[in-house]
Amino acid sequence: MINVETAEVVALQVFEFIASSDEQLERFMSVSGLDPTSLRQIVQSPHGLAGLLDYLCSDESLLLAFCETAGIRPQTPVQALVALQRPASTGAL
Repeated sequence: MINVETAEVVALQVFEFIASSDEQLERFMSVSGLDPTSLRQIVQSPHGLAGLLDYLCSDESLLLAFCETAGIRPQTPVQALVALQRPASTGAL
């Protein structure tokens, strides 16, 4: 299982991967409805990072291309998505 910190690192790697291609970046912005200003804000919240991972995981060819480039297993981004979607522990019993 991946912890939240590792999941955030994976999501930031996904962001860098998508941003490195004008075509992929434009497609992501079109699908998500984000503009350049809001695009910068997604990397600052777990919810935004989870959305980025969800986008990647919903496109198998993009997922596999990312994983090949990053040298990670395809399960890793999926596990990162689950970690970011998991509710934070409040410490309450």
